[in-house]
Amino acid sequence: MSMGAYDDDEHERRERKNGAVDTDFSDDRTVYRGSVEYEAGESAEALLDQFKELNGS
Repeated sequence: MSMGAYDDDEHERRERKNGAVDTDFSDDRTVYRGSVEYEAGESAEALLDQFKELNGS
């Protein structure tokens, strides 16, 4: 078989391998403790003006 030729056996082997799901691992979820803060004070126009100023446009 030449290099790059389609191989049915290899395709089927990969499909079987990728189709199997490994369920032997522990899926413990970590607990998140903390807070999220954000500022929503500026309007979209003010942010665009700031962006243009930073880019020198």
